[in-house]
Amino acid sequence: MATIEECRSALDRLATNLAGADGDLRSAAALDRSLSCHITDLATTFVGRLAGGRITDVTTLAGPPTDRAEIRLTMTGDDLVALVDGELNFARAWASGRIKLEAGFRDLLRLRKLL
Repeated sequence: MATIEECRSALDRLATNLAGADGDLRSAAALDRSLSCHITDLATTFVGRLAGGRITDVTTLAGPPTDRAEIRLTMTGDDLVALVDGELNFARAWASGRIKLEAGFRDLLRLRKLL
């Protein structure tokens, strides 16, 4: 089982990857939205902001998200680490229910380019 530190490191790597994206990926990540990632097996939520192609202001909260972020992810810690490491295909994990993504329709259309 992934630890909180491993999950935080995975989110940091994801933020770095987004910041270095080019072209269509960069424009897809250029949203300005609140973001939450609830790690179910650790009962922990990371909250932050996706802005200008970067994930910023990430903080850690105990339990489920207290506020409803504009983009919400829910998964296990192992799935987060595997996703960022390229070992887990997002579309398959989402289709099978391993990963849950909630966002507005327009945001989902833009985010699909990242996934």
